[in-house]
Amino acid sequence: MKKALLRFLALALGCACTLLPLTGQTLKVSPNKRYLVKSDGAPFFYLGDTAWELFHRLDRDEADMYLEDRAQKGYNVIQAVALAELNGLTEPNRYGHLPLNNNDPAQPNDAYFRHVDYVVNKAELLGMFIGLLPTWGDKWNGMGKKPEIFTPENARTYGAWIGNRYKGKPVIWILGGDRNPENETHRAVIRAMAEGIRSAVGNTQLITFHPRGGGSSAEFFHSDNWLDFNMFQSGHAAFGLPNFEKTLAARNMTPTKPVLDGEPRYEDHPVNWNPKNGWFEDFDVRQAAYWSVLSGAAGHTYGNHNIWQFYDKSRSPISSARTPWKEAIEQPGAEQMGYLRDLFESRPWQKLVPDQSLITVHDTSRNHVRAARAEDGSFILVYMPGGEPAKVDLTRISGRNVMAWWYNPGNGATARIGKFKNGHTREFDPPGETFEGNDWVLVLDDAGKSFDPPGRRREY
Repeated sequence: MKKALLRFLALALGCACTLLPLTGQTLKVSPNKRYLVKSDGAPFFYLGDTAWELFHRLDRDEADMYLEDRAQKGYNVIQAVALAELNGLTEPNRYGHLPLNNNDPAQPNDAYFRHVDYVVNKAELLGMFIGLLPTWGDKWNGMGKKPEIFTPENARTYGAWIGNRYKGKPVIWILGGDRNPENETHRAVIRAMAEGIRSAVGNTQLITFHPRGGGSSAEFFHSDNWLDFNMFQSGHAAFGLPNFEKTLAARNMTPTKPVLDGEPRYEDHPVNWNPKNGWFEDFDVRQAAYWSVLSGAAGHTYGNHNIWQFYDKSRSPISSARTPWKEAIEQPGAEQMGYLRDLFESRPWQKLVPDQSLITVHDTSRNHVRAARAEDGSFILVYMPGGEPAKVDLTRISGRNVMAWWYNPGNGATARIGKFKNGHTREFDPPGETFEGNDWVLVLDDAGKSFDPPGRRREY
């Protein structure tokens, strides 16, 4: 009770005080290296949102509004950047503070970071982790643009400083920031920053790397000891981008590490950054999520083009953002990611292994079907994005009888198909007509396990 009161007071005072020790769970990699677990050993399904400009563009009331909305929808990780992309070194935050003195990573501005403190503590109070990017990638790889302010020396100094500030807090460290290392100096900067953070936090917090679109941390740092899990960015380049291929590629590497898509196609984002190509919608969000998780990902990250930049009419939009962020938080894909988490957490999802041999449909188009089974045979999940029927090998279910369900990823609704004897292949035809976006998840349970209906909504 005393610690809870102290947390409340810290928030009320705007965190103009020393950050309080974490009193809840921390995260680590599971014993089999496939997913994340809490300190008590319980599986942690990573459900993130990209709020890159959160610290830079929102005041505290707005940050409260955003974080409370995401907590209510079931998100447990918020990805945000300390040294932001959009004029992050020259445009002050809403309280008039720049993050660095003299653009020097060795001289952080405490006044700026007190606002970051507030957001981190607010997220903790709501039971969420901050996926904290120490910097956006243009500060170490400007791709021809200046300033590139990081060297290996000051990257380590900054890493140690920011690591010390947020050690013991609900933070997952995400290095990189939408850039790939293109030379040995770039690699040295990232490794030095990781060393600095590790010197402060030890192994009490996780570290990963966020690459450029189409890239994966596994391509650059997979064997580095500081990289706890892999993150890739499937990005915004095309409809139906097969992010399951990136998931499987990293999943099959040695040594084994968890993997997830840290930036897939954003809802309400112009395809390939060009409005003439159309806009990604909630179906695109769902498809990317189920494709990746059923290919072995440890969770998933949602994104919205209006929200990452916190677009409003007082600012010029980036690449045709068209919906003010306070409206965009209610776009349907955001809620549907909560249904994703609901479904997987209603079963022992950590036992899932991808297995396309379960099904007869292997189309690699937008209607690509993905299947996974529990290692112990207790259940099977099949994502069917176009309403087309598929035959499923039921012999991979452990029990004598199978209980079958349809789960609607668009609204979280469940329909019982029925119970029938095991021992053969059976065709399942999703409800409704065959068309792109009529997506369903087929849930097949060992009836003897007496699982609850899939995806039952729970309180977070």
